[in-house]
Amino acid sequence: MGKATGFLEYERENNTDIPVDERIKNFSEFHLPLSDEKRREQGARCMDCGVPFCQSAMKLKGMVTGCPLHNLIPEWNDALYHGHTEHALSRLVKTSNFPEFTGRVCPALCEKACINGEYGEPVTVHDNELYIIESAFANGYIKPVIPKIRSGKRIAVIGSGPAGLAAADELNHRGHTVTVYEREDRIGGLLMYGIPNMKLDKSVIIRRQRLMEEEGVLFRTGIDVGKDIQASELLKDYDAIVLACGAKQARALPGADPEKIKGIYYAVDFLKSTTRSLLDRNGAADRLSTEEFMKGRDFISARDKHVVVVGGGDTGNDCIGTVIRHGCRSVTALEMMPMPPKDRTDTNPWPEWPKVLKTDYGHEEAIKLFGHDPRLYETTVKEYITDKKGCLRKIIISGVRFNGHKMELVEGSEKELPCDMLLIAAGFTGCERYAADTFGVALTERSTVSTGADSYHTSADRIFTAGDMHRGQSLVVWAIAEGRACAAEADRYLMGYTNIRVS
Repeated sequence: MGKATGFLEYERENNTDIPVDERIKNFSEFHLPLSDEKRREQGARCMDCGVPFCQSAMKLKGMVTGCPLHNLIPEWNDALYHGHTEHALSRLVKTSNFPEFTGRVCPALCEKACINGEYGEPVTVHDNELYIIESAFANGYIKPVIPKIRSGKRIAVIGSGPAGLAAADELNHRGHTVTVYEREDRIGGLLMYGIPNMKLDKSVIIRRQRLMEEEGVLFRTGIDVGKDIQASELLKDYDAIVLACGAKQARALPGADPEKIKGIYYAVDFLKSTTRSLLDRNGAADRLSTEEFMKGRDFISARDKHVVVVGGGDTGNDCIGTVIRHGCRSVTALEMMPMPPKDRTDTNPWPEWPKVLKTDYGHEEAIKLFGHDPRLYETTVKEYITDKKGCLRKIIISGVRFNGHKMELVEGSEKELPCDMLLIAAGFTGCERYAADTFGVALTERSTVSTGADSYHTSADRIFTAGDMHRGQSLVVWAIAEGRACAAEADRYLMGYTNIRVS
């Protein structure tokens, strides 16, 4: 597995980033790959550890560490080190449908479980994965895999996010005829409209769509199932249905009603408006400069505004990076929880998920541009101040503390902040009910679709579910894992057995 002494001979070396001053001038991806030689050295750092926690997906103290897809990481790192890129690809795609997505946006649960990280720096699994799949596309190793025999079974997948795409990919390769329905004008779900272009260039999604279409998958966009077409119609035409509509019911903030206060937006609506505007301009998502982009008027603009982002997750960070590219006057991010430690504590040892401070690209850009970290911890919004036209102008913030699970405001901690735009990035509370109601499936208390334990079959016959709609808001890698497992269960239901490999 790699070079036996590689982890002693080579230091961890990440893909390099374009400097902040340059990268904020456009919406292009800004990670620059290492040379082939350097990447092979990084593959060499994968040691013969005996028990590779990187591919384990163990649950420790309520959090998972290691890859949910159980990727064969030591095997493809070894092939990478030896220069066998095509063989590395064969091992990678055995468990992963879309390494080009996870290689860009996954927080790398695998690396957090790498034994090299206990006393030093873990293997660059995330970057190695991206190198393998992008080299494969560049060298023509990726070719359509068209089933030689069709089963005669027809399946509809509702939703084209990572879970829906993974389910469709597996079921199509099995030989079923698959149609994917998507209510937006483009496929991808939050991959397309929830993640900014500089983090995941949209041409990557379009490239995968074209490949899946060549393999036989039919995509029908602009169709909102439950509104434009009803379940009864689909059940007449399809032998099984997979619901993968996501968990898109945004969590509201008390008093922050976008319908009543101008200048308040949900984060996904804001991010979507930027991406759609970029794509609508002749698909120029990666070619327009920020200055050229800002001349348009078909998006929610943060130009010259004091922006406050409520929420400290990946979406909040993406909002920070986007408003900076818009040319905001300032950006502040409010987080209710205390600031995490910079290093692991004694109560959070390896290989547990590290509960440490993460400074992402948006934070780095804000620090460079404004001279300070944009995040305020243990803080929330107490009051919204508008002008006579109902436009947001200021907010009153307050410190918070938790008494058990109950949040309390800290008396006397109030401060006033200028705020022309407030973006709610406080997560999601489950699926939108109409998508579930149209199929008559039962929901849990968390507004996710109910199934049996370790099952993806809903309370309704022939209806299956996967991804955030099933497990709640989660990671892209979990959505892909769920899509694969759901496909296997649907296939077994239709055929009496399955040969779809579940990680």
